[in-house]
Amino acid sequence: MGVLLPTLFALCAATANALATVLQRRAALTVPQTRGFRPGLLIDLLRRPLWLAGIVAVIVAGVGQAAALATGPLALVQPLFVLELPLALLFGSLADRRRMPPRLWAAVAAVVTGLVVAMLAAAPEGNRTRVPLDRWVPTLAVCAVVVVALTATALRRPPGAVRAGCLGASTAVCYALTACLMKTSMHILDDEGVTAFLTTWHTYAFAVWGVCALLLLEHALQGGPLVASQPALTLGDATVSLILGVLLYEEHVRGQWWLLPELLGVGLVVAGVLRLARAESTAP
Repeated sequence: MGVLLPTLFALCAATANALATVLQRRAALTVPQTRGFRPGLLIDLLRRPLWLAGIVAVIVAGVGQAAALATGPLALVQPLFVLELPLALLFGSLADRRRMPPRLWAAVAAVVTGLVVAMLAAAPEGNRTRVPLDRWVPTLAVCAVVVVALTATALRRPPGAVRAGCLGASTAVCYALTACLMKTSMHILDDEGVTAFLTTWHTYAFAVWGVCALLLLEHALQGGPLVASQPALTLGDATVSLILGVLLYEEHVRGQWWLLPELLGVGLVVAGVLRLARAESTAP
């Protein structure tokens, strides 16, 4: 199907997710902060109209992401969600009626340029539709262990950079695995219809992991500075998704001398993301 259609779907989803991030972050800061893991946090947030508006944006983003994953490789779609951070900062600036300084526009340019360079050099390809169960079982087990370990580490720390970073990283793993499971569910929906989609375990697995990601995200937003949580979330999601795409769906990225522009692009993205995360941390 080429790369144009999944790229457009992914960009629409990233835009909706950026809007959702701004709305959910503002709502999360209006509820009492907690040191522990509190599922009741979602109950408090349900009473916030801003948070509910953010959930609507999440649903829109989910539809766009599902369409992107159904038409393109995971290694292409998920890295494009790095654009959420500059878009979220832009939306936040518009909401606060403040201008972004030139240095932040330079950081945005670094993220966009780096992403374009890296993706053009890597040229992800391959769109396998099914994954054998003997690959899913160890993948789910490893991801679960990583998420539990990161979350446990975060909960042993007071609010701060380590706590926020660990929660951001665990959220990233959940997001990446959710996308991975969603990809298979979308192909089942396309090939076999609604009944097969509603009876396959992949659909309920991605729903469970998606809820876990949502709950972890809200705690990450409360757990410490964005300069710690946001890079872990943004870069972690792209990295884990790329790994899962290669290992599970047998997707391919170019190697050899292409590694040089790929690394250059990644370096620009990392530098831009860190700069933007610092800006969000110090934003009024």
